[in-house]
Amino acid sequence: MDTSFHITIENTTLSVRLDRPEKHNTLDPATMAALREALEEAGDNDALRVMILTGTGKSFCAGADLGKLGRYNFDENPLELLTDVVENLPFPTICALNGGVYGGGTDLALSCDFRVGIVGMAAFIPPARIGIHYPPVGMARAVARLGLGPTKRLFLACEKMSAEELKDIGFLDYLVAPEELATRTTALAADILNLAPLSLRGMKATLNEIARGDMDVEKARARQLACLQSDDFTEGRQALAEKRKANFKGA
Repeated sequence: MDTSFHITIENTTLSVRLDRPEKHNTLDPATMAALREALEEAGDNDALRVMILTGTGKSFCAGADLGKLGRYNFDENPLELLTDVVENLPFPTICALNGGVYGGGTDLALSCDFRVGIVGMAAFIPPARIGIHYPPVGMARAVARLGLGPTKRLFLACEKMSAEELKDIGFLDYLVAPEELATRTTALAADILNLAPLSLRGMKATLNEIARGDMDVEKARARQLACLQSDDFTEGRQALAEKRKANFKGA
C-alpha cells in the first residue's frame, strides 16, 4: 500500500492528501500509478460531487521524482496519465495549495478546476535548468489555462512567481492567508455541493472540451438535454418558485 498519499470519502466529498513532506511531496512512477488508479475508481462513484486535493508540509508538490527519471516510459508518461485522469474526473475538483508548487506539481494543480493558494507560496518550472523537455500535454494545459505569454515566462524564462503573480496570471483562483486555506477551501466545496450535480458534470465536460479545442457539439447538446429532462431541473424550478434552497439528487 502506497503511504505517500491518503484518500478519504466523507458523504459526497473526496479528499486526497499528498503525504511525502520530507521530499516536498514529489511523485515517483509507482505513486503516480497508484494515485491514478484510485482516482479512476473514484470517478466511477456517482455519489461523489467534489474533490479536494492538498498536500502535507511546506510544499504542495514538487512534481515527478527526477531521481527515478530513467524508469519512466515516455510513451505512457505517468505524470500525463495522472493529470489527464484528474482533469477528466466528472465532478468539480479543488486544489488547496498548502505551499510551493514546482515542476510537474504545477500540472497536477492546473488539472484541477479550481486552485486556492496561500500568501507566501511560490511556483517555478525548472526543466530548462536541468536539460529536459516538459511533458507536452502539461504544456498544452498550461497554455489553455494561463495563455501563451505567462506559460512562456514559466517554461522559457524559468521565472519563479510569487503567490500574487500567480493570482495575476490566473494560476490561482483564490489567494488567502495560510491560516484561512482550510476554511476557504471548505466554503468553496460547500458552494459546489449546493449546486445541481448533473449540470456541473455536463458543463465541466463541455468546458474542458472547449479548452482543449475538441468540443463535440452533439455530446454537449446531449448533456444539455439530459439536464432539461432531469428531476433536478424540476426540483430547481420548484425551489426557485418557492424561494427555498433546492435539494438536488443528481438525477
